[in-house]
Amino acid sequence: MRAGVLRTGALSVRHVFSVRVGPVGFRIGSDWRAPIAALERVYAAYPAPHGGIADFSVRLFAARPWRRFVRPAVMIGGDYVLPEAAPLPLAQGLLAAEMGMNLQMALGQRHYLLLHAAVVEREGQAMILTGASGAGKSTLAALLSLRGWRLMADEFALIDPRTGLVHAFPRAVSLKNAGVATIAAEVPERRLGPLLAHTPKGTIRHLIPDTTAVAKMDCPARPAAILFPSFGYARATRAVLPSEVFVRLTQASTNYVALGERGFDTLTRMVTTLPAFAIDYPDTNTAIDQVEAAWAAL
Repeated sequence: MRAGVLRTGALSVRHVFSVRVGPVGFRIGSDWRAPIAALERVYAAYPAPHGGIADFSVRLFAARPWRRFVRPAVMIGGDYVLPEAAPLPLAQGLLAAEMGMNLQMALGQRHYLLLHAAVVEREGQAMILTGASGAGKSTLAALLSLRGWRLMADEFALIDPRTGLVHAFPRAVSLKNAGVATIAAEVPERRLGPLLAHTPKGTIRHLIPDTTAVAKMDCPARPAAILFPSFGYARATRAVLPSEVFVRLTQASTNYVALGERGFDTLTRMVTTLPAFAIDYPDTNTAIDQVEAAWAAL
């Protein structure tokens, strides 16, 4: 077990929701009904874990019994926890659940190499969009999914070390700040989760993936390219050298070190076989044009 990471026991909560996203099953328990109701709406079209058995458990709980009722504050627990994590207000219970699922994957996933990335697919080939938080990859992936691409992932790209394939992990897309209005202008209200204001990352709203993303989430794809988007700059596109790609991907992976040789071999294969591009863009229409141009050039 890593330093600073604790494992907790079985869930002891009043409300429970189980869901499978791609190959991974989650069981989320909560001291409050509201976060579970939000999950049930956002993940209504998703199946239960295989055989009813979850890979990871998440617990949303009150640190003190009275905090369930007076100024309720949501602590995040589960199979893996970070003891220093600050609680969130109950109004952000959906965000707490999503953060809990992210935490279990980041600290406990060992079957796949994880990259902090969005993934979209076309004709069986996947484009991996990765970069620093705030680079615009979630908004860009969401827009591409509205223009004929299949959304495979928002938070994590799951790379199988044995085959090199990308496995779908189409969680609800976490839109932030300006990205919320951009996507809300293009989709019906039923595709959006609740508006979460004043979170640690600003305003957040989740986009519910379309039926194709959910129906095909058991279909992996062959990675075809790696894209590093950056929002807020004049239009520019450049190829990225393998050495730079390798460094960037090690920084984007949450379990590269834990996988050891498997992680190194997987990243080396990706770096040496996949073209990589960095795009700077001032607006989303420009970004979409750049993505399509890069794809056409493959």
